[in-house]
Amino acid sequence: MVDITTDVMVIGTGPAGSATAALLASYGVDTFIINRYRWLATTPRAHITNQRTMEVLRDLGETVEEEAYQQATEQDLMGENVFCESLAGEELGRMKSWGKHPLSRAEHQMSSPCRMNDLPQTFMEPLLFKTACSRGAQSRMSCEYVSHIQDADGVTVTVKDRLMDKSFTVRTKYLVGADGGNSLVAEHAGLPLEGKMGVGGSMNILFRADLSKYVAHRPSVLYWVMQPGADVGGIGMGLVRMVRPWNEWLIVWGYDINQPAPVVDKELATTVARQLVGDPTLEIDLISASVWTVNNMYATHMQKDRVFIMGDAAHRHPPSNGLGSNTSIQDAFNLAWKLAAVLKGQAKPKLLESYSQERAPIAKQIVTRANQSIGEFGPIFEALGMDGGVDHDKIKRNMDGRADATPAAERQREALRKAIAFKKYEFDCHGVEMNQRYVSGAIDADGQKEPAFEKDKELHYAPTTWPGARLPHVWVFDKLGKQHSTLDITGKGHFTILTGIGGEAWVEAAQTLSKSLGIEVKTRVIGPRREFEDHTGDWARTSEISDGGCLLVRPDQHVAWRSFKTSPDAEKLLSAALKKILGY
Repeated sequence: MVDITTDVMVIGTGPAGSATAALLASYGVDTFIINRYRWLATTPRAHITNQRTMEVLRDLGETVEEEAYQQATEQDLMGENVFCESLAGEELGRMKSWGKHPLSRAEHQMSSPCRMNDLPQTFMEPLLFKTACSRGAQSRMSCEYVSHIQDADGVTVTVKDRLMDKSFTVRTKYLVGADGGNSLVAEHAGLPLEGKMGVGGSMNILFRADLSKYVAHRPSVLYWVMQPGADVGGIGMGLVRMVRPWNEWLIVWGYDINQPAPVVDKELATTVARQLVGDPTLEIDLISASVWTVNNMYATHMQKDRVFIMGDAAHRHPPSNGLGSNTSIQDAFNLAWKLAAVLKGQAKPKLLESYSQERAPIAKQIVTRANQSIGEFGPIFEALGMDGGVDHDKIKRNMDGRADATPAAERQREALRKAIAFKKYEFDCHGVEMNQRYVSGAIDADGQKEPAFEKDKELHYAPTTWPGARLPHVWVFDKLGKQHSTLDITGKGHFTILTGIGGEAWVEAAQTLSKSLGIEVKTRVIGPRREFEDHTGDWARTSEISDGGCLLVRPDQHVAWRSFKTSPDAEKLLSAALKKILGY
């Protein structure tokens, strides 16, 4: 006898779990979400919020997107990554990051209707969780996942109520494990993982202090402090991260993973803060302190029949590149519409196999990139003469040497400039954030070859309507002249046909198939005197199809199929594509 029944049960209320519940509730799916703790995130943890994630929030509704912007630190204050000997000490260099460089800013503005920002997890989680619950999701706090058993018709989940110290059971058609880097759902489902946990140790020190005199003139999210005399290997690199400008901060400081984790008390936290800030009299208001490990592990498969994993359960990596919560929320965007389609009888369960096909390669990519970014600090250490040994006086002399009027010092200065500039692969890596192209059963490329990347695919976004790619953003205009992103006229839980003058056959086919397949396919016609107009010509330049062709866009705004031109067999072609994508 089960206590609760639901269509989808979500374990964990982090960015992945709360986003999944918010999307499913928006699609009208009966959803139940639990959290083993009494409330949501109590430390800021994830914070960099990229454009693709903001597009998911925009898809959830204008009010959700706008609330995120209201609570976030804006892109301009994310600023230029600063490298220094301490906040009060000498600056070593800086780089324009997070779309701050004018060329990068232009690419950002052309790529999306949304803006990058810094939204700590303590703000992101409540926003997503509130959206989920206000739209119908049921939730339970202080409830801990214990185990699950699958059968042909669903999953029976055992949950422990931590307040009552009693267990209860939930019967769900599908189970989503968004239960973090030590995921029990992944373990119990037997999902394969590659890599290694605990490859490094770090501590977080969250505190309040007014540091505006050191930073307000050079606003940034991240201040990298390079100094000799650290606890690990003779190299000191600490991170002072802005949480709220300019009086709430998070220090990240390493410890030797081969030794017991340190006890971070007020005395140690104050000592570290004074050292990195460079103010021996600094008094801090310590909020919290914790230790954590750097991980390098990803799931090679993210589902087992009716059980799925996402977020940190599937990709476990350091915070480099700011990819954690972003990738987690995008996992949710990929899976939620598929679960909704299957539960509503609009698609076959085979559609769900595409989740792992599409997102597991992304998990590997971002775990690899994040860990690689750690290693790419090496050239900075080398340029400063900090690359080994524990002779602190020698390291200090090496660092000071760059100010000399010698050929060697000039070479050192050049090496340092290049090493800092190379960190754009961590701090301005727009392509990694935006270039996801899926290959799966839920995509029908119809033999069309994927277009090559003309620029560095990690640094630069390459828009294309090749099936599998995210629909490119351009502005189109309604009859009143109001602009709408192409992303605004797609998504929101529906498939969409985009076509132009001469594409009337696709519109008729979509209307017919919506009735026969029981799935709503919206249609948008772009052209003079039509629903939307291409006044700037950007859609014509970007769409890669003729006016009479069409794009079939999935609810997650990825192109599912396209036809370059109109066809007398429009209904037959579109029907075949839809049925393939939906798993028929």
